[in-house]
Amino acid sequence: MNVQMKPIGTVINAITQKPEQTFKWEDVVSEIHLKPELAEGLTRIEEFSHLNIIWSPHQSQPEGMALLVYPRGQTEFGKVGVFASRSPFRPNPIAKTLVRLLEHKGNVLKVKGLDAINGTLVLDIKPFITDYDSDKEATVAPWIKKT
Repeated sequence: MNVQMKPIGTVINAITQKPEQTFKWEDVVSEIHLKPELAEGLTRIEEFSHLNIIWSPHQSQPEGMALLVYPRGQTEFGKVGVFASRSPFRPNPIAKTLVRLLEHKGNVLKVKGLDAINGTLVLDIKPFITDYDSDKEATVAPWIKKT
């Protein structure tokens, strides 16, 4: 089976290259420019405060991907499996980030907290829905709280 995806838009922001591992993305404001023919698909999106952005970290893929990584680049916690991390280095270049929606105009979304560099390809956008996207019983690895 072969999976093919077509980008629906592009990230526009001031980040032109992958920053240091400790860079804080929370305050980065980006615009997502959807293809104009898809603008109608954004109708009433401003009724949501947060969106899940699915994107391709195409410029983060190294030659030969490791299945064990240091979480957030911090060696003191030991290595974890790539599927137990948020590493951008994955078998398939797909990433998902929860962002705050600041503004919607036509085919452009202004968002805050997207950890993607300028020119990144957007694959999909889904609204954050509390009942679907969070679970009161969810737990995380202990090292997450320390990083």
